[in-house]
Amino acid sequence: MVLDWSIHNGSGSACGRPQRQDDGVGYDALLWLSFGGPEGPDDVMPFLENVTRGRGVPRERLLEVAEHYQHFGGVSPINKLNRDAMAAVEKQLAAAGMALPVHFGNRNWHPMVEDTLASLTAEGAKRVLVFPTSAYGGYSACRQYDEDIERARAAVGPEAPELVKLRQFFDHPLFVSAVADGVRAAHASLGNQPGVRTVFTAHSVPDSADRASGPPAEGGHRYSRQIAEAARLVAAEAGIAEYDVVWQSRSGPPQVPWLEPDIVDHIDALHEAGVPGVVVSPIGFVSDHLEVIWDLDNEAAERAAEHGMAFARAATAGSDPRFAELVVELIREHTHGVEPRKLSPFPAAGCTVNGAPCAIGCCEPAKRPAR
Repeated sequence: MVLDWSIHNGSGSACGRPQRQDDGVGYDALLWLSFGGPEGPDDVMPFLENVTRGRGVPRERLLEVAEHYQHFGGVSPINKLNRDAMAAVEKQLAAAGMALPVHFGNRNWHPMVEDTLASLTAEGAKRVLVFPTSAYGGYSACRQYDEDIERARAAVGPEAPELVKLRQFFDHPLFVSAVADGVRAAHASLGNQPGVRTVFTAHSVPDSADRASGPPAEGGHRYSRQIAEAARLVAAEAGIAEYDVVWQSRSGPPQVPWLEPDIVDHIDALHEAGVPGVVVSPIGFVSDHLEVIWDLDNEAAERAAEHGMAFARAATAGSDPRFAELVVELIREHTHGVEPRKLSPFPAAGCTVNGAPCAIGCCEPAKRPAR
């Protein structure tokens, strides 16, 4: 059975077609691929140096960001959140009778993806599915995970297993419903007060990176358009007629344009317009990692409090039981030919084999400006 997902890559047919073996699964493991985060005070600076290697970020900026981590004891919640989500997925897989172990690998901190892939190779794995912890397209949200896969396979060598990355899921009905319920609960925590504005946030990226996101023939801006579409779907599911889409967590030199407005600036504007409160949904993130709990639960919440505005932050989808169901469903698209479910007209994308782009020229990394 061949599934036409409008996915194109030149590295094989594993995207869109079940790969069955005698066990009915056809894959040896699931690799849970994430960003990584420090798990103690001594990890913070080495972790940040890994994140920014080759980018020329001044040490003063690293020390500033390090303070955010030290505010939480030098521990990012991201690794624990990933392990919790992995355990939920393993439980769902077991319930479905699928013998597919889940292994953890990170880009920037231990367990590093290269080490995890080396272990899988030593165990004899030949074909492995990869779940990247991002729902969207774009360089940072998608193609950089392909680079992680390519780098890890190169580090392991010719015996490395085939790695098939699962597709983007920003418009999957389980993701949309989980985020929508978080928005409803946040409004309820404020007593469903009239006039409270719903604001969706996602990680800002340079304008140039957003212009380059998606295949060139599509005209770019896939990342910001997907965020806008996810916000539309969630708002419709939650019964919200008016909402805003804004950005957070920008970094880099001030002369480089990034997606705007920033969430804190937007709260200022809402206050000037007489809005009594705000519900913020971090729709661009799958879990409550540091950029969510610092930029929203601290900085944005404090700005709202300064203005006397009600504030509630909606939950991310990663801790919702439907998130594990979503991951298993994405897996079953490959193992059992389950029809992909999606709520938007965007083509299903992001499924790649061995790190090859899912389309020619898709999400090419932007050249960094000279400093």
